[in-house]
Amino acid sequence: MFAVVKTGGKQYRVAKDDVIRVEKLDAEAGETVILEDVLMVSDDNGAKIGADVDGAAVEAEVVEQARNKKIIIYKKKRRQNYRRKKGHRQQVTVLKVVEIALDGSKLKAKAPAKAKAPAKTEKAAPAEDAAPAEEAKKTTAKKAAAKKASAKKTTAKKAGAKKSAAKKAAAKKSDAE
Repeated sequence: MFAVVKTGGKQYRVAKDDVIRVEKLDAEAGETVILEDVLMVSDDNGAKIGADVDGAAVEAEVVEQARNKKIIIYKKKRRQNYRRKKGHRQQVTVLKVVEIALDGSKLKAKAPAKAKAPAKTEKAAPAEDAAPAEEAKKTTAKKAAAKKASAKKTTAKKAGAKKSAAKKAAAKKSDAE
């Protein structure tokens, strides 16, 4: 029995006990993942094909979170002294297929429910942490104001020097006439 599943924008042909490397999934090693986008299931009775085979699911166990082999991206334009070299390692999740089921509701009941993050009920704690942040904002605002003031002074001095030079030139013209 085998199935074709879709995950991470790619399609994979899987059978029981297959190990596949798929795009990174949000699961930790040892967790169980249920892949519900099953495009085809083939067993002894024949094949079921469709956009999504109704009710079919594939149960897989996360073996590890890993990274693929590095690929090198190299760009070059001849006679232009243009060369760029860049490397990339894609993050992947290694899955081991545990079971292929035509009725996925059985797998959903078997899979452990994910624990939710504890709700934040304390509202006073962030307010205490906000006080140092507000002080930091005030000091940065004071520094910014000081920089603006010093910038205005220097531009005023430069503008004053330019005006006096212009006045001198006008005075020379009037003396010459």
